[in-house]
Amino acid sequence: MMRRLVQRHKGILPLDTAESILRVIIATFTHVQAPFSVHADLSAGDAMMRDSARFHFGFTVPFVPHVGAAGVVEAVSESKGDLGLVPAFATTHGAWWTALEFASAPKIIARLPFLDRADHPAPLNVFVVSRAAADAMATDIETWSLRVAGWSAKAARAASALAETIAVPDSAFDGAALLISVPPGGDLTLIKDALVKAGVTVRSAALVGSHATRYTVREKP
Repeated sequence: MMRRLVQRHKGILPLDTAESILRVIIATFTHVQAPFSVHADLSAGDAMMRDSARFHFGFTVPFVPHVGAAGVVEAVSESKGDLGLVPAFATTHGAWWTALEFASAPKIIARLPFLDRADHPAPLNVFVVSRAAADAMATDIETWSLRVAGWSAKAARAASALAETIAVPDSAFDGAALLISVPPGGDLTLIKDALVKAGVTVRSAALVGSHATRYTVREKP
């Protein structure tokens, strides 16, 4: 829908306005039919996270602040249909994504802002966490939680060359918990093989979500 919006957009009405109006309409009507709240981790900055939440969901949907991603995941886990917003590179409070490994846990279902552009009014990169039926999730990019031993700068370079990778220390001094976003056409097996060649032992791997590929908006000549 948002891709089509960009492709059809013309005239003097800013794309920001058109996108925000459409998102607020969708979020508000969804809330009217099935009330939900948006839980947000403010560890990356209160103002930036509120800008993201309000741009994408408007002011009707309740906004519930948390300090740390763990609180967001817990609140979403205990709800029926709430959403959670976590900064995409949040590592201050550890590997929050490991709580998504269980079958009954919510998953990463989106990455915002979906329309990627240099002057986006709500530019904070966030993961959206929620419960969603498997057949309703976009699967362009898979997000995996890996726990490894033997983590090093060499291993970090090997992983980052193949996929977006977030790493935090885990358990032993050389262990790490990774959140890996496998791009379209990518292969987790190849990533794991590259890690092994870099001296890493992969202890576990669990799918913790998936989302659509973000759409890059090019400046019109």
